[in-house]
Amino acid sequence: MGSIMNKLIVLIFAAIMLVGCNTIRGMGKDIEKVGEVIQKS
Repeated sequence: MGSIMNKLIVLIFAAIMLVGCNTIRGMGKDIEKVGEVIQKS
């Protein structure tokens, strides 16, 4: 189960990097979207 969490964390950071948000506000929104996706799955 720990390895799944590690993969999730890496995936979240990769998604943030791909979106390339430059502001803290933008990053917060991106994290929020990722959280919503995780909750739905």
